[in-house]
This record gives sequence, C-alpha cells and structure tokens, in this order.
Amino acid sequence: MTETLAQIVAAVGKDVADAHRGAGKVADYIPALARVDPNRFGLAVITCEGETAEFGDSWMPFSIQSISKVFTLTMALERLGEDLWVRVGREPSGSRFNSIVQLEAEKGVPRNPFINAGAIVVTDAVLACRTPEDALADIRDTIRRLADNDTIDVDKEVAASEAATGFRNYSLANFMRGFDNLKAPVEDVLQTYFHQCSLRITCRQLARAGLFLANEGVDPLNATRIVSPEHARRINAIMMTCGHYDASGEFAFQVGLPGKSGVGGGILTVVPGVGAVAVWSPGLNDVGNSQVGTLVLERLASRMGWSVF
Repeated sequence: MTETLAQIVAAVGKDVADAHRGAGKVADYIPALARVDPNRFGLAVITCEGETAEFGDSWMPFSIQSISKVFTLTMALERLGEDLWVRVGREPSGSRFNSIVQLEAEKGVPRNPFINAGAIVVTDAVLACRTPEDALADIRDTIRRLADNDTIDVDKEVAASEAATGFRNYSLANFMRGFDNLKAPVEDVLQTYFHQCSLRITCRQLARAGLFLANEGVDPLNATRIVSPEHARRINAIMMTCGHYDASGEFAFQVGLPGKSGVGGGILTVVPGVGAVAVWSPGLNDVGNSQVGTLVLERLASRMGWSVF
C-alpha cells in the first residue's frame, strides 16, 4: 500500500526525533533564546493542493529570526525591483553572517540579502521614509497575510534581547551608512530589523507563508499573486545559494532544495511545484543552523524524491 504524505512525515519525524532530539546548542548569545527547551521539535508540510502533514510541536510558536529575511526581501523586490541589486549583491559570502571584513573590502555593499549586513540594507529599503512602527506593522501584516493567521506578532522580550546584544549589527549598519548604503537613521533601521527577527511563528504558519514560492509567486490556495514569477525564482535561487550561511553549499548538497534558516532553530524549505516545509528544533550546529532540522529535511527530501537536482 502506498504511504501517504502524513505517514511519511510522521515516520521521518519520529525516527529523527527519537535518535537526535535535543542535539545541538541553543543560541545562548541572545539571552531570551538561551532559555528555549532544546528538546522541542516540530515539522509541517503544506502542498500546493492544500494537503497538510504535521509532526511534533508544529503548533508551538518560535522566534522566526533570519527566516524573516525571506519576506522582507520579497517586499523590497516588489518596491525597488532590479534597483535593489545596486545596494546588495547575490553571491554567497564565504564568511560569517556578521562579518565586517568582506563589507569593508567591497565598499559597504553586502554580498547577499541573507547575511546580516545585506538583510539590514533590505530592511532599510522596506523602511523607505516611514517610521519603524509603520514598517514593522507592514512586515508583520505581510507575514500574517501569507500565513493566513492574525496571531503572529513580535516577542518583545526577544526584541529587547536583540537590541541589547546587537553590537555587531550596529557596527555593520554604521559602516554601511558611512558608504551611503543606508538611507534611514541607523537606529530606525535596526529597531525595525530587531523586531522583524523577533516575530513568533509556528511551523504550520511558516510553511503556509512560504507556499507562494513553490508556485511561481502565486499563493496556490487563494490564487493571489504575491510576486512575479521572475522574483519568485530569484528569491528561491538566493535561498539555495545563501540561505544557510557558510553551510549553504552543504545544505544544497544534502537536501537539494531552497531553504532559509534562523538561529531560533527554524528552517523554511521550498519544494518547487510541490509545496513548502517548515521545521523547528532549537539546537544549532557549529554554523548556526538547526542540527535536527537539517537532518530531518535531508531524510524527508530523500524519501520523497524532492531534490531539484
């Protein structure tokens, strides 16, 4: 008898969770994230036909962190189009996500939108002469609309932790301001950035929010066009090459799908033409990606034959 998607998701989730639950180290350099239970694990898959399969703590909200960069990039591309690429590149960095060395060598233009410097430039583009409060409401409401859920909101404790410990981000932002690659005041950009990274979301909501990227920019469940097919392809391409920082090549090699990780332990993965997958396990590996989450996605992609290669 052919296994259903729900059965496969449950089997893969259980096998990996039983063997590896709690592996990795939580992001203790952000105080509010240091207290997250490393044994939590959630997995959700939503297909373009609307089929849903879940396992574990798929209903529990976690800190979206850098996965928010996918959605701000989507918004910035719709605002600026190709002009965005004058301010931020499209190449893997080969350096740590918060490195300033490469930024100096390349005159304040970050390598890609997913390293911190690049994401700060993208947030500046979304801010665009508005107050941080208005820009953040726009980001939050965009993700709520994509996830079809109005409960998604900022974790104020995490945002305060981000702001209190974000010294390197302040350095990056001021450095880029010195090259005139930030237009808004540094404090406004970073307050927006810290708060967007502090949104709380569940695996099911995250998979739903990313579904348009699996369907050439159209939300397949309500037929709403979110971005052009070209922009959807470009976002997926950058997720594939840059979505896991130093380990982006390894993720492409092992999983073979566009993905974006966050230090809250979440990963959003796009299966073009099929659906979206979200996984959450707070323990991180040495390069800051969810250790159990990465393993689950590798097993699930292999089992389903989802690799784009």
